[in-house]
Amino acid sequence: MNTRKKILIVDDEQLNLEFFEVMLSKLGFIVEKANDGVEALEKVKRFFPDLILLDNIMPRMSGWEVTKALKGDTKFRDIPIIMFSALDDVKDKLEGYELGVEDYITKPFNFSEVLARIRVVLRNRELFAQIAVREKRLGLAEGLSGELRNGLSRLARGLDALDELLVTLPSSGGVLEKSEAVRKQIAELDTRIEKTILDWEELKKTEIGLTELESQNRGDEYEK
Repeated sequence: MNTRKKILIVDDEQLNLEFFEVMLSKLGFIVEKANDGVEALEKVKRFFPDLILLDNIMPRMSGWEVTKALKGDTKFRDIPIIMFSALDDVKDKLEGYELGVEDYITKPFNFSEVLARIRVVLRNRELFAQIAVREKRLGLAEGLSGELRNGLSRLARGLDALDELLVTLPSSGGVLEKSEAVRKQIAELDTRIEKTILDWEELKKTEIGLTELESQNRGDEYEK
């Protein structure tokens, strides 16, 4: 990990909280604890974790209720959640995934497996973030390309008007030659912009976008 990741552990069993705090802290993670769902929502606001380890069966507020609250909030819905539960029923797992959890681990758990899943979820989150930045940059580049083409079009129209004026004036041959050279440069630049746009369109046909990647990742989770 390039930076220390923050993990919020939510469990009403003190032994589990202390175990994960010790083990994950030794591995370089910054760890915060919450004893129930209500406390977890408060900790999320202050701590803003990179990942939440969330027990499902808790007093006051279940893990499912916590998940609904977080995934329904635009500020926190992108925080990945790994849910722990003693329920091993497929229906319960599917409900968790449908609520938006990134992974679902049935108790009793093996710490090595939990750690592996933590790293996978964090890696996926970083991948999604990189793709989001790439798509934003691509959108900005496309917008700039459109503005450039519009600007070139306006410039060409201005040259047309200037040429019409120049032909009525004596000794305007040299200016007309320079105007033609500028037109040639505009045409070449416009061709380059057009080729770039076509290359972008071809790239879009083959690349996987953020939405599609998230959908595929969700499909992989259902198969677990």
